[in-house]
Amino acid sequence: MLRKIWALTLLTASVASAGNTQAADKLIVSTWGGSFKDLIDETIAKEFTKETGAEVQFVTGGTIDRLNKAKLAGPSPESDVTFTTAHVGYLYANSGLFEKLDMTKIPNGANLVQQAKVSPYHLGVWGYVYTIGYRPDLVPKGETFGSWNDLWKPELKGTLALPDWDPSHIIAVAAKLSGADAAHWQQGQEKLKALIPNIKSFYTNDANSQQLISTGETPVQVMLSMNAYSMMAEGVDIKLAVPKEGAILGVDTVAINKGSPRAELAYRFINIALKPEIQEQVAKIYRGSPTVNNAHIDPELAKLPGMLTTAAQWDATINTDPQLRAEKTAEWRQWFSENIMSH
Repeated sequence: MLRKIWALTLLTASVASAGNTQAADKLIVSTWGGSFKDLIDETIAKEFTKETGAEVQFVTGGTIDRLNKAKLAGPSPESDVTFTTAHVGYLYANSGLFEKLDMTKIPNGANLVQQAKVSPYHLGVWGYVYTIGYRPDLVPKGETFGSWNDLWKPELKGTLALPDWDPSHIIAVAAKLSGADAAHWQQGQEKLKALIPNIKSFYTNDANSQQLISTGETPVQVMLSMNAYSMMAEGVDIKLAVPKEGAILGVDTVAINKGSPRAELAYRFINIALKPEIQEQVAKIYRGSPTVNNAHIDPELAKLPGMLTTAAQWDATINTDPQLRAEKTAEWRQWFSENIMSH
């Protein structure tokens, strides 16, 4: 009898221990720092911990820095889940760093918009645009930037800032204005060179972008819509324009690192990220466009420039194929550095 009681006690302790281990489990997520980490923490991670009991830990850094670290780590990844841009996600996948996703484990993925079905390895988790952000008090009176061509106006000499790490936005615009597309970007080279007098600065990150436009040093920018709305919420007088040719589409993605020992938890995390309620929070708090078509967005919010809530709005953007961007990134950066940034 004593042996039976002792065996039952051991079994109970074992079950309790297993339950505690599961509850104490964690998921390590690689992402950008700052507001993007906060976005994931306050929406997806909060719901994930509520549903699974597992904590989320973050590893943060720049887009390319994290890619390089992942390449060095190889089959022993530092994180389980990675957030990155759509085109850089291809660089991970091409290096064998992402798991091919089993979509049966991501039922909410059935509602993804077409542009968020990026690859078999990574899915869009929110959308945004790069478009013209400007200080109405510091540009010529009445300027509303109805066309991308307006950036070339002589009266805007020395006012413009562009991102230095990704010239694909302005390259795609120059190509379109020259009657081509990003795949035939050479046709826009002369147009790009003609923009040089109007360029004042190249910003290195989101914080630098916000500083340059808030101080008025560069009252016009090719700017991330989510950053502009964050600054508007802080009282900075910024307006966003969506030119008639369309804003430049951006999609941030989520993937599972190959070799993750917590792949099942990672699948649950991604499925939660695509829940319509979570997507609605991302739109409401951070002005990220939902990548699922069953999220219900407040009509006033949906009216904001750069918010994409219908298939027609997604289709109206300038959408450079992310795989092409991945293939051309190095070539574009080199040409841009030598021919535009050096002047």
